[in-house]
Amino acid sequence: MFKIKKKFDKPKPTILYNVIEDYSEFDAPGNVTVCAMTQQENLPGHAKVLSESYGVPLETMTKLLTEGGVYLYPQVGGILTRGLFACRIDPTGAVPKQTWTLDLMQFAEAEQLSRARGIPLDEVAAMVFHRTLPEELTAKLDRKNLGLDYRTLDRSVAKGGDIKYIDFRKDWSPHFKRLCIMPDGRLVETGGLEEFAQLHGITPAQAKTLVEQGGTLEVNGEILACQIVNGQPAVARFTAKNYMKAKELAATKGLHLMDALSEVGYNDPAMMRSLVRKERNGGR
Repeated sequence: MFKIKKKFDKPKPTILYNVIEDYSEFDAPGNVTVCAMTQQENLPGHAKVLSESYGVPLETMTKLLTEGGVYLYPQVGGILTRGLFACRIDPTGAVPKQTWTLDLMQFAEAEQLSRARGIPLDEVAAMVFHRTLPEELTAKLDRKNLGLDYRTLDRSVAKGGDIKYIDFRKDWSPHFKRLCIMPDGRLVETGGLEEFAQLHGITPAQAKTLVEQGGTLEVNGEILACQIVNGQPAVARFTAKNYMKAKELAATKGLHLMDALSEVGYNDPAMMRSLVRKERNGGR
């Protein structure tokens, strides 16, 4: 007698974005990844992901994505450690919903302008944020649907119609990919810290520390190096042989290990080819 095995469909992950444009190589604080969606917003899923990403209570995030406004991060031990999260909704619907964060410096500027000019903080937050963005991006934001040519888009993206919302993000999210240069010259995409940790055989906690603080991490004789450029992590993994070369270089020339690894990487043909491809892909 044969047993019929039931198939249990795994719940499909929430697809938040189908248009991604990377501006992370631009000067901070305008170094953002533009994450947009042409399909109808999945409000519960969108709110859940942004709530977890930015440390905003879910109920508050849901309200922000519904009504617009700003969330001011509470002080920690009497000290303000983060700026604000903002969601802007055009009541006419002519402009897509937009979300972003302001760092402490931007937040201080926005507060000062708000008090000096008597303008609501949410309006000033938008002014402060948008004027720091790259010119190329601000020009696109002035055009409908970022100026995209829908004839060249994937059908699944184009059939969604106009862009419904744009999240300007700086984090390492499962909902868009970042590139890592591997020792054999491959460029491997990972989305989120969990996937990054699995790729390299490290713990999520180690991955979080590495991509947030930068530095190096030994992994089975090889080494992972992460350099924070304009607040964005750039990651490469080096073979044990190249790691040894870098340590020798650091010792003989008195270099910091990260500088020595960079020099070794630039002299490695496979890694250099990857670096060139990475630059062509927009530096993600």
